[in-house]
Amino acid sequence: MGDPKVSHAALRGRRDNPARESLVALSTHDQAVLSKISIIKGRFPMKKSVVSTSAAPTAIGPYSQAITADSFVFASGQIPLVPETGTLAGEDITSQTHQALKNLKAVLEAAGSSLAQVVKTTVFIADMAQFAEVNRLYAEYFTDKAPARSCVEVNKLPKGSLLEIEAIALKR
Repeated sequence: MGDPKVSHAALRGRRDNPARESLVALSTHDQAVLSKISIIKGRFPMKKSVVSTSAAPTAIGPYSQAITADSFVFASGQIPLVPETGTLAGEDITSQTHQALKNLKAVLEAAGSSLAQVVKTTVFIADMAQFAEVNRLYAEYFTDKAPARSCVEVNKLPKGSLLEIEAIALKR
């Protein structure tokens, strides 16, 4: 089977193996398998990148419009601000839902993804009585293989918006 310390020493020297210190207790075979998996999948470490686009409103706090990590896109919540003016897109739920989804689409595209690649959304809504209209409009944007979704009523949203939508997507 071989000496685990020898295999560990070989793995320990690899700079691309951040888990190398925890490999002491593993068998030689397990260490070799882990080493091959980390090389094949390139998952150690994941690369994290900031996404920014002028096609969506700039962040109004210390956060990014989105982060890509490996093959995932984590889009921050998009409120219905018009990117060019920084003002809310109307005072009604219809205008605001369309704008929030347009903003989300722009951020996802800047990250190398799309609405079709979304696997999970969270919708924050100020008044659950408006859910039916939000749901109707949401269905216009997510037409095929709709993502998993949560919808939560909240007391207040940034800039007095009526909703906010965040998403997790796969990169193309």
